Amino acid sequence: MIRNQWYVVMESDEIDQRPVGERRIGEDLVFWRDSGGALHCVQDRCVHRGVRLSGGQRTGDHLQCPFHGFEYDGDGRVRRIPANGRMAQVPKAFKIRAYPVHESQGFVWVWWAVPGKEPPGPPEFFHDLGPELSYASARDPWRAHYSRVIENQLDVVHLPFVHYNSIGRGGRTVVDGPGLAWVGPSAFEVYPSNRVDDGRPPIRPGDFRRSPSQVFKLEFIFPNLWQNYIDARMRIVAAFVPVGEESSILYLRFYQGLVRLPVVRGLVNRLAMPFNLYVAHQDRRVVETHFPRASRLRSDEQLIHADHPIVEYRRRRAELMQEAAGEGAEA
Repeated sequence: MIRNQWYVVMESDEIDQRPVGERRIGEDLVFWRDSGGALHCVQDRCVHRGVRLSGGQRTGDHLQCPFHGFEYDGDGRVRRIPANGRMAQVPKAFKIRAYPVHESQGFVWVWWAVPGKEPPGPPEFFHDLGPELSYASARDPWRAHYSRVIENQLDVVHLPFVHYNSIGRGGRTVVDGPGLAWVGPSAFEVYPSNRVDDGRPPIRPGDFRRSPSQVFKLEFIFPNLWQNYIDARMRIVAAFVPVGEESSILYLRFYQGLVRLPVVRGLVNRLAMPFNLYVAHQDRRVVETHFPRASRLRSDEQLIHADHPIVEYRRRRAELMQEAAGEGAEA
């Protein structure tokens, strides 16, 4: 994973009044809300005897360990040791790691960084996903490194083969471009252009020119957010959540603004999800066979011109990992 990044790790509605323990970004984390509803995230391991704090409960604004009642605040510091009495001072060493969190758009982000590195600001999101678009979501586990799941969603070559009976119908095997434009230091857009093989050679990425009438595009925001911009009133958004070296969770959303009546739009959104999951599972069957498990900038894979978005993803990912390594991270 890349240090010094905001990672989407789950959806807000997964955390209510009880602590929630989950493995994310290769670490065991516990999430809980204080009495005011503010969200906190700390290492899911009591400093005293190493048990999981997620088996405990909230007491006031603190998280209480289920074993001996140690109470933690949102900064991961032990504030009370019942066995020592309520007036006892708690040693400063009684502390576990806490992680900055951010909630918006129904997602929860965790700042995963070099120790001591503070977030520069809130995480980025797709600026044109407003309240006029409603959505339904699904959570889908994959036995694959999150970087490989991302690459799959940037891959425009596989459509007529993996999705031959769904979104890849028509046999459009030749790839022009694809076009790609960086829209910031950590975000880019991809402009797919697939066609039936009529004998003409494909247009190389450097020579590709996006048609002014082309609305459809793919958007990616580092480290793990993707949008399929179908048109102004229909999108598919995915968060590729890292769990471990060989596991991830795909948080998939279907957004639409065609139907706005509250009851009807909810039904439309939910009815769209089985098809979207069917398409995702066509991908999953292949992506889970990747070797090596994680993406690499340098590998023995023989890439082609149409892999341009994947090469750009790998290049920027390697740069960000190197930058973090320079600040003391183990990239």
